[in-house]
Amino acid sequence: MDNASSKLAVQANLQALSEQPGSLIPGTIYGRLAAALLTPVVAALAAHDFAPLVTLFSQLGGVGGNLIANQVESWQGLTEQELAVDLMAKAAGDATWRKTLDQLLSDVDAPGTVAARLKPAEREWFFTILEQEAAQLGSSLTIPRDADRRAEAPTGAVTVSGDVRESVINIGGAVTQHFYTQGEPVADPAALRTAYLNRLFSHANTLSLAGVDPKAASDEAEARLHLGAIYTALLTTALDTSEQPAQSHSPEPLERYLSAVAQLNRQHRLVLLGDPGSGKSTFVNFVALCLAGEALGHRQINLALLTAPLPDDAAADRGDEPPLQPWVHGALLPVRIVLRDFAARGLPTAGTPATANHLWQFVASELESAALGEYTPHLRKELMNQGGLILLDGLDEVPDAENQRTQIKQAIEDFANTFLRCRILVTSRTYAYQHQEWRLHGFTAAVLAPFTGAQIATFVDRWYAHIGEIRHLQPTDAQGRAELLKHAIFSNDRLRALTERPLLLTLTASLHAWRGGSLPDRREELYADAVDLLLDWWESQRIARDAHGNTVLTQPSLTEWLRVDRGKVRALLNEVAFEAHATQPTLVGTADIPESTLVTRLLYINENEDVKPRLLVAYLSQRAGLLLPRGVKNYTFPHRTFQEYLAACYLTDVDYPDLIAELTRQEPNRWREVTLLAGAKAARGTSSAIWQLVDALCFREPDDPAYSAADVWGAHLAGQALLEAANLSQISARHRPKVERIARSLTHALTSRALPPTERAQAGRTLARLGDPRREVLGTDEMRFCLVPAGAFAQGDRGERFEIPYSYWIARFPVTNAQFRLFMAADGYQEARFWPEAAHLNFWSERGFQGRYDSRPRSEPRPVGGPFGLPNHPVVGISWYEAFAFARWLTDYLHQRSLLPEGWIVRLPSEQEWEKAARGGEVITAQPVAVSLNTVAVRLDEQPALVPNPLPVRIYPWGDTADPECANFERTEIGATNSVGCFTQGVSPYGAEEMSGNVWEWTRSLEQGQATRGKGGTGSEDENLAAHPEIPRLLCGGAYQYYEYFVRCAERYGSPPDDWNKLYGFRLVLAPAFRNPDD
Repeated sequence: MDNASSKLAVQANLQALSEQPGSLIPGTIYGRLAAALLTPVVAALAAHDFAPLVTLFSQLGGVGGNLIANQVESWQGLTEQELAVDLMAKAAGDATWRKTLDQLLSDVDAPGTVAARLKPAEREWFFTILEQEAAQLGSSLTIPRDADRRAEAPTGAVTVSGDVRESVINIGGAVTQHFYTQGEPVADPAALRTAYLNRLFSHANTLSLAGVDPKAASDEAEARLHLGAIYTALLTTALDTSEQPAQSHSPEPLERYLSAVAQLNRQHRLVLLGDPGSGKSTFVNFVALCLAGEALGHRQINLALLTAPLPDDAAADRGDEPPLQPWVHGALLPVRIVLRDFAARGLPTAGTPATANHLWQFVASELESAALGEYTPHLRKELMNQGGLILLDGLDEVPDAENQRTQIKQAIEDFANTFLRCRILVTSRTYAYQHQEWRLHGFTAAVLAPFTGAQIATFVDRWYAHIGEIRHLQPTDAQGRAELLKHAIFSNDRLRALTERPLLLTLTASLHAWRGGSLPDRREELYADAVDLLLDWWESQRIARDAHGNTVLTQPSLTEWLRVDRGKVRALLNEVAFEAHATQPTLVGTADIPESTLVTRLLYINENEDVKPRLLVAYLSQRAGLLLPRGVKNYTFPHRTFQEYLAACYLTDVDYPDLIAELTRQEPNRWREVTLLAGAKAARGTSSAIWQLVDALCFREPDDPAYSAADVWGAHLAGQALLEAANLSQISARHRPKVERIARSLTHALTSRALPPTERAQAGRTLARLGDPRREVLGTDEMRFCLVPAGAFAQGDRGERFEIPYSYWIARFPVTNAQFRLFMAADGYQEARFWPEAAHLNFWSERGFQGRYDSRPRSEPRPVGGPFGLPNHPVVGISWYEAFAFARWLTDYLHQRSLLPEGWIVRLPSEQEWEKAARGGEVITAQPVAVSLNTVAVRLDEQPALVPNPLPVRIYPWGDTADPECANFERTEIGATNSVGCFTQGVSPYGAEEMSGNVWEWTRSLEQGQATRGKGGTGSEDENLAAHPEIPRLLCGGAYQYYEYFVRCAERYGSPPDDWNKLYGFRLVLAPAFRNPDD
């Protein structure tokens, strides 16, 4: 194809668009114009004709020509509409692509060529839509609204009217073609649906880097990227229990957590919960993007991308192919609604009940504003008849003024009852949804989990690959930077914990690139850098570019205009943030800052007499960054994190630390994050500042009669503040007593009803890092055991009577990591006498233990990361053989020190011993009898007073009602193991704690089926220690991720004895040694 032929083909394509204006779908017109110019190039290259491409190089230059040349092959086989969608996405996410396509369209005056042949009404519609698209894309394309004056052919032109499709006559230079269509564009439902999906696709696929990327903050053209290119699949904290534990013996099903997509696939009505910056809104956009892409036939962004396997290092290590995420509902039509916008523009007047119709009318008004009003009845019909996916983002961001939350809840529930075929997803902050009045009837809640290491690594790789494309880095350079960032993250525990939240990971990745590979390792410093970026974006000069790419200064920076120091603006924002945070009616989302407040404050510091209120209002309304317009005459911060950080900055300058300590002790849920950030910021100035703060937060001992809930919270947050900001590796003698006081207070907090279970779990984690003073938790000599007297108990759900003819002692807690490490330090993994069964099966050698699920011998539990390895948490990642080896080692240790008389041993309980200790026998001790190992020898024959068991067939150790205050299970929402001692209210009749929940506990007993259940006690065939590993061993008690059914006293399930995962731990008993050859 020569150049003349190529030009004729381009003109023919533009002519076809003019002839069929109904095919110009809103949301893709810019892309259709570009596609009309590029399809001849694609066709020519398919025929190995490079002439049109060479012409493009000379027209566009090397950068633009290379962009297109690198993509032409991937465009083979695409329809013109599919190519239009792809070009729209590229223009939305990449400034270089926008400039290239703008130049391409301008050089041939594609908009003018098409517009000149349209009727006036059609032309006005065409210009309006194209201008909207160009504005949304950030395009600098000139829209030639004088095209109607070119309707008469200039001298030397040939005017052609009628239906000309095959060729263009070019005489004397310019070519002007006049085409007339009959009537207005036809509102074809399919075309309207495509237009709607294209617009949704374009919006959902565009992520702004403004505020998280320094380069973007100074250059708006660099501020966008493609969501589809960097999105990393999210996990929830819910365990995949699609297979019942008793039916599966592999560790993998028990460690597989449901993805957000899997939850959405399962639940017809889902509320997805997460902390700020956890990815809730991004997930909404990604789902909308993939469903729209599938419906549009996009080759890369579709259901295959939605269901792509989760990042899974373990599967990769095993050589397994990770499974796809489940989705069985096809290409549902997505409808995305930001609830904050609905609250601002769609709710009825205060006091009027909100209905489904209010929500629908809001949808209709949004379509109308996007020039898609004609699609409204067709959308409603499809949602009613065929269903769709309604995505309601940001339930927690709805202000509670005038009972708007109640109205929002009414509207959502009524909408769900009206559009019965539609699936519905709602997002909210976790703690905002805990209030009963917020919960949506008929909806199931799921909580987003922090990023795993595999997710973090995947995000970093995708981030740098995409940023590399945008900034034209060599692939090896981009990947090298990704490796540097991953090394920085995974070699620093604090940074690793920081980047578990997607928002902070994004900030971290941006700052890593900007700072040349260096990063702050504290979140307060990271927030400080982020706030500086946002402030720069908000108050800096505004740069606009003309049609030739030249920069034009359209607005001065705020500080220049007000003629004030930038520090004064920052101090003002700090104070505004503090006041907004202090007076915010609710503890969720960001506060509304009245326009009048902001303008008044700025005018107060203003030193430019030309600045007037009206001008300042106009100035602020055009700004985004650290403050954003919200609703009518209100502003807000882009994220609660930044509101909290700025408030913290204020409080470090005003009456520090007394004011912040007083505020926090009285209202901890409002001020906790502010306090932690304030402490970290102050400590950057002087290390003594953090010690001043913790002194002000925690100044009483737990045995002080004046000790109150405020003291519990003060100690709780003082401990967290130390972890956040203090150098705990170098604590002076002067400060050591302060740490010890906080540790004693945290030990008290573990048992305090002043803290809910999730906070007690956090207090336990803090205590582990500061130094847990409980010797019974960290050592072996002080381990406490509870007496279980001889006698009968009611076994199983049916309460069958079973006799245990001897007394025994059961450990108060499961064995902790600190205690198991003593076994490791004593070379317990290398002592053959502790491993006879494992050695017989070749699971043990002098190199360590290696079961069927291990890739190599090991001399420690399988590492599982996170809080699971903290010293005061139950040891996990261990097999039955390892638990038994520990018991043998401890028996040997106690006998050597004469702490245990001959004839008594430490071992795993049988199934029956475990259940009796959890439920109680027919009679129980009047008061629990608990002693430590270093004194138990003189009390083994103790005969305490016994009383009838008031609940001999109790379902749980504490009674018959599942209670999150009593155990760590699914409803408790901790999502991991907890420090032992957090659930004293769930104590068993004999004083043993946490027998329900936390971790599944290994027993001696074999799983032999119901036929042999209860036929023997300890030492029977049910407990043959040399049994084949294919016969499962029983575990009891349930674990932190299991539903209440699995934490019953009678619940048990079997797993191979060489199995391990982060759900399996164990508890010990002291009992008489039986004459059994297997012992």
